[in-house]
Amino acid sequence: MAETLGVWHFPCAALHAPFVNICHFTNTFLPHVGGVARAVQTLLEDQRAAGHGVLVVAPEFDEGPAPPRLERSVVRVAALTHFNDSDFSVRLPLAAALDDRLAGFPAGLVHAHHPFLLGDTALREAARRGVPVVFTHHTLYEHYARYLPVRSDAAGDFAADVATRFANRCAAVVAPSRSVRDLIVERGVTAPVHVIPTGIDVALFAAGDGAAGRAALGLPAEAQVIGHLGRLAGEKNPRYLAASIGVALRLRADARALVVGDGPARGEMSEVFSELGVAPRVVFAGKLAGRRLRDACAAMDVFAFASRSETQGLVLAEVMAAGVPVVALDAPGARDVVRDGKNGRLLAADASELVFARVLANALRRVATRLRWAEGARRTAATLDRARTGRRLLALYAEVMREHERALRASAVNPALARLVTEGQIIADKTGALLRAFAGGAPPAEPAPAGP
Repeated sequence: MAETLGVWHFPCAALHAPFVNICHFTNTFLPHVGGVARAVQTLLEDQRAAGHGVLVVAPEFDEGPAPPRLERSVVRVAALTHFNDSDFSVRLPLAAALDDRLAGFPAGLVHAHHPFLLGDTALREAARRGVPVVFTHHTLYEHYARYLPVRSDAAGDFAADVATRFANRCAAVVAPSRSVRDLIVERGVTAPVHVIPTGIDVALFAAGDGAAGRAALGLPAEAQVIGHLGRLAGEKNPRYLAASIGVALRLRADARALVVGDGPARGEMSEVFSELGVAPRVVFAGKLAGRRLRDACAAMDVFAFASRSETQGLVLAEVMAAGVPVVALDAPGARDVVRDGKNGRLLAADASELVFARVLANALRRVATRLRWAEGARRTAATLDRARTGRRLLALYAEVMREHERALRASAVNPALARLVTEGQIIADKTGALLRAFAGGAPPAEPAPAGP
């Protein structure tokens, strides 16, 4: 068995590719519920099953660890939980660098899932090891500026600028959708950008039992159900969503609503339903997982999605795999999945709650159209199967590592100097983003090329 730059070569007729030790750095992971946590979980499971060495570095959460089959591949970093009244954890400074297990893991590639906090740690660890960094731009960070201690338009600009500068320190960037690729390139990302959606297990979601889901959740078997799945938080446009669903329920007296997920906006949504007089017909299921989640998705007749902050909208693929058509606002992520009139409706970004509600009500009324959309939804989901997207990501890893190895052979890089340069870049990027956002500083300078 030969070892080169952290890559172990095994005979594998199926893959024809080297096995590699991959270290993922993420600010959110199970038991936290959200798109990024599920994306990293998918990568951990699939890459480990394919024989790769995988380590996930993530913060601690009050709820405890992930299931043992996953937690054995996770290094937890000491963190401040429920940061700034959110359900996120923020790692303590330098905590990850103190872990012996991380220090001893022979990573051949680092995959960062955030540009902040543990993203900085990812750059440092990659420089220490002399390996490349791949960054997935999961999030439109300006929509999450509400969680920063300073809340202003400038805070959103700062968050977006930091993400752009971070991307340009990486060997490659993964965009979960074409619309996000176009957006971040327009913002100034010059590193190679590859569109690779987060995959889902299509067969599992297709096997959900809608009748069982309705029975478990107290929904009438004959009712038509408007569904929603996701974290209930301000960046997801919750008041608009609740108003649209609530008015649709008033238009369809025989309909019900099923809201799967939880978060700080649940109370606000409940108030809207009460004001509209439909609260008794709304089921808040809370956080669900496994079969209960799949059955709940299958229990829906149409899915309502009003978020404007997504990069992919992973839940859209999941409900589509269950044969549920989607009504969504035209926004990054959603526009890459929802085909207007084919697998649901994609409404104008500025559509009113009443327009959204009428479309939902019409989808329930027109059964034949809804069934046609359901078939289109299944076809869309099939293109996002995790086996397909996982192979594309591994191919990108291999390409990045080949380029990195060629660059190493062509240069004589002092590892200590590389680490020092990386530290200076991290400080310069944050300082430059602050000056630009809060003091009207000059545009960011062209970044130094990534790698050695």
